[in-house]
Amino acid sequence: MRNILILLFIGVSFGSSAQDPQFTQFYANPIYLNPAFAGSKICPRFAMNYRNEWPSLTGNYVTYSMSYDQYFKNISGGIGVIATHDQQGQGTIFTSSLGLIYSYHLKVNRKFSMMFGAKAAMTNKFLDWDKLTFGDMIDPRRGFIYQTGDVQRGGNRYFFDASAGFVGYSEHFFFGAAAHHLNRPDESMIIGSSRLPMRLTGHMGASIPLGSKSQYNNITTIMPNIIYQYQNGFQELMLGTYVKYGAFTAGVWYRNKDAFILSLGVDTGKFKIGYSYDVTVSKLNNGVSGGSHEISLGLTLACKTKGVTFKTISCPSF
Repeated sequence: MRNILILLFIGVSFGSSAQDPQFTQFYANPIYLNPAFAGSKICPRFAMNYRNEWPSLTGNYVTYSMSYDQYFKNISGGIGVIATHDQQGQGTIFTSSLGLIYSYHLKVNRKFSMMFGAKAAMTNKFLDWDKLTFGDMIDPRRGFIYQTGDVQRGGNRYFFDASAGFVGYSEHFFFGAAAHHLNRPDESMIIGSSRLPMRLTGHMGASIPLGSKSQYNNITTIMPNIIYQYQNGFQELMLGTYVKYGAFTAGVWYRNKDAFILSLGVDTGKFKIGYSYDVTVSKLNNGVSGGSHEISLGLTLACKTKGVTFKTISCPSF
């Protein structure tokens, strides 16, 4: 969910609005997808994510994320912390964010539970004006040799950002929705106002065991999922499924009119690692863009679950 050209972001028109970076290993970074997932693993969970989008282009996008979340019985919910850093146009624009999340866990009945989450984040956006080039810098024969007469802008801008969401789940099914940028913060660094458009997310999935356990005490499970996102008139529909056998998971997704996503992962319960590759099928074809690479690492620490009546949610690991 990006603007393809960085000039569109910084203000070909002063009223233009940016769109959010997006991870395709959705559930390897669950509290980025929906803040209600904070504490859903019960025990302390750490996640690290790296995404390199369109590496064959000179203005590729690189995004990092680190997060921690855990359930605390005395506050009836989960606490999460997430830090993200996004780099656009070879470092022309940086966006860094640090967010704090609380998710309230509600046991509706013996078979169904819900989680309600809210995130408060502080975001810093930085524009390096010296890396931009303009028409008045060009000599017809010698190229870029002049100084621009444009007034220098850019620098740092800090703003508060709020998000909220919910998740409902049973033993083999879950669904949820989230709204990001509820306060529509002004992120403009040029002239006038540029309100960050609200991003709406809806998602649901199932965990369906097939047959009985094998001789190695493993069972095959398929996990069909659907995710829909809307931001500033841009709609994104993703359909896919994971197949899990023991510690191994493989997944195939389709993002409408954009890419096929292939993923592989290993989850031992305490440690997990995943890799995914986006095969571009849009007009910005794979030979031009180089697709997208994504790597995730996760660590879940042992904890005391005595007295906890909530079951962990059966959502995918990647």
